[in-house]
Amino acid sequence: MTKEKEIKLSGIGVSSGIVVGKVRIFVEDITRIKSRRISQDKISREITRFQIAIKESKNQLHQIRKKIANVVDEEHAQIFDAHLLVIEDRVLIDDVENAIRKEFLNAEYILQRVANKYANTLEALDDSYLSDRAQDIRDVLRRIISNLNENSIINLKDINEECVVIAEDLLPSDTAGLNTDKVKAFVTDLGSTTSHTAIMARALMVPAIVGLGNITEKVNNDDTILIDGAKGIVFLNPSSKTLRDYQKRANEQDNIRRELESLRDKPSETLDGYKVPLTANIELLEELQGVGQVGAKGIGLYRTEFLFLGVNDLPDEQAQFDAYSLAAKSQYPSPVVIRTLDLGADKMPDGINQRKEKNPFLGNRSIRLSLGRPELFRTQLRAILRASIYDNVRLMYPMVSCEQEVVEANSLLKKCMKELDKENVSYNKNIDIGTMIEVPSAALVADKIAPHVSFFSIGTNDLIQYTMAVDRGNKAVAHLYKPTHIAVIRLIDHLVKICHRFNLWSCVCGQMASIPHLVPLLVGLGVDELSVSPKEAPLVKDVIRKLYYTDAIELAQRSLISESADEVEKHCIKMIKKIAPEVLEFS
Repeated sequence: MTKEKEIKLSGIGVSSGIVVGKVRIFVEDITRIKSRRISQDKISREITRFQIAIKESKNQLHQIRKKIANVVDEEHAQIFDAHLLVIEDRVLIDDVENAIRKEFLNAEYILQRVANKYANTLEALDDSYLSDRAQDIRDVLRRIISNLNENSIINLKDINEECVVIAEDLLPSDTAGLNTDKVKAFVTDLGSTTSHTAIMARALMVPAIVGLGNITEKVNNDDTILIDGAKGIVFLNPSSKTLRDYQKRANEQDNIRRELESLRDKPSETLDGYKVPLTANIELLEELQGVGQVGAKGIGLYRTEFLFLGVNDLPDEQAQFDAYSLAAKSQYPSPVVIRTLDLGADKMPDGINQRKEKNPFLGNRSIRLSLGRPELFRTQLRAILRASIYDNVRLMYPMVSCEQEVVEANSLLKKCMKELDKENVSYNKNIDIGTMIEVPSAALVADKIAPHVSFFSIGTNDLIQYTMAVDRGNKAVAHLYKPTHIAVIRLIDHLVKICHRFNLWSCVCGQMASIPHLVPLLVGLGVDELSVSPKEAPLVKDVIRKLYYTDAIELAQRSLISESADEVEKHCIKMIKKIAPEVLEFS
């Protein structure tokens, strides 16, 4: 058997690292299966693959039936007789095999289409018995497809062998509880540098590439794949030479990482003594231990919504209090900024009934959802207040768009304080309150919001998206998503000046702060703190410690009068090549 030819693909590198492994295709739902072209000389092999999956599925059903008959009773075992009738239906099988021969498409796609046609026909007859048979067809369909893909329809939590996960996209709930000892990397069709797949990959310190378009159609389970998470390059069936070259690069990266580790306990300050506090963004409690290990001091953004994803029941006040207290204790006396729920859009737990929206990123999400569900919001506010007995806890509202939202949120917070006073429950009565600035309207009325808060945290992911009117997950317009756009830089400059006028603390907690070559720009604009993904913290600290604050100010001033985003980018790259070229290996 001849070795498959090497194929090189390019996407968006969102989490650095070089990994070689076996492909595991993640299909969350059989409705997401795509068509894949089969060459004429491989049609027979594809039909054989389908026949083997049928045989395996039939054997599994016989075993299940036997087990139910022995453990429960014969009556319940007869349920699976209907499944066996479906899987032995020659009309269905022949329709699939003939379609594969005629259309040159993969068995999974053809089977899904044919089986759904039969199931839909039965459901349309408005007969309860026949509706049950339609469900039998869909159950069998899922089993056969699972066997065709060697059990690719899986929960990511259940992966028990080392692999590189290939998927159309991954939602935050997909990755909740992921075993990173087994999943060595993510590669997806969709996504951007600021998508939640990217955020989770960086949080879990798993190399990842997104935005490849159709890689799910080009790979099979157990294919060998090499990914370069920094450069966004994927090799399918890498050659011996490619493997040797990348092994050399991986060794070089390891050497750089070891050097960066020596900075862990050194202060985050410039060569001329300007201090830039460096904190971490976290999603999962499992990340707490690693914050100090990467040289960060405290948590600048705790995304609490991840407590609500991937669980059967919504966490109650005590469960939330336990989580927030653990975070506070683990970082004490360094600050822990707890952001209230940023639910909505692509982050919605099963326990919250939310009407489906045509444009959820502009819909009922974040602070809007919390204010519209006061009991949900009240539970979280009480839990955060109780955790504030550790006086390093700060509270922050997400996606604020106007002054009134902050006023309403603060009003409910005060009611929660009164409740705790009546119950004789201790909390920090002077807890610092801040808001995320992610919406251009909030940036433009920052002077109206400032009197109600103690700090602003600039969420550049959404701020860029909404300022540029660019969907950060849409590959067709991804090139328009530019952190160095003059409008974005002017907004950050404006916000920092508002903070200075009102004596507020400013922080950047979006992905922009984790991009090493943009760090001098943010420092020069006067941002007080950078909160970054733990994986990027050593790189960011390295840049800060090799930077002169005076040079950063000069870079910022030059950028503010530049003609284009590309010009600003060139200024930033030029500086980083001069002071810390090693970080470019990871970006």
